[in-house]
Amino acid sequence: MSLQSAVSKVLAAALLALAAAAPALADTYLGSYMARLSEQDHFASDGYRLDTAAQVVRQDRANVHRFNRIDPEDGDDPWFGKANARNTLEQLLNRKDAMDQATRSAIFNGAPLVQVDVYQNAVRVTIIDGSGGGGSITRGSQGTLPSD
Repeated sequence: MSLQSAVSKVLAAALLALAAAAPALADTYLGSYMARLSEQDHFASDGYRLDTAAQVVRQDRANVHRFNRIDPEDGDDPWFGKANARNTLEQLLNRKDAMDQATRSAIFNGAPLVQVDVYQNAVRVTIIDGSGGGGSITRGSQGTLPSD
């Protein structure tokens, strides 16, 4: 048996083993929700402007679950009602595969409608409507929450 033939057989066996293990490696899809990431979601509860797209998505869930500041297009979710779950959400959102750079920029600089797909060990964010429901977010180092 030639070296090339032996290497080919080992590679084929490795690929078959990976293919068999793939379903076990797949993350379990839990569901999804939609959210309008409006101006109010760009500010922390104590009034300072947030620094990342992940923080904006997390604040949206805090606004829905804790502060009852719900945008008309915000959907409910059964996962992020508690502060520790929202902390985990932000950690998952900070992973590079949670959203691409264009999505991060659209969230940080605007008020898009997004879909958040929730998996047992990951989240994925997709822009549904980037029009922002009426404009972009004015950036600044400090700010106050818009009045209700």
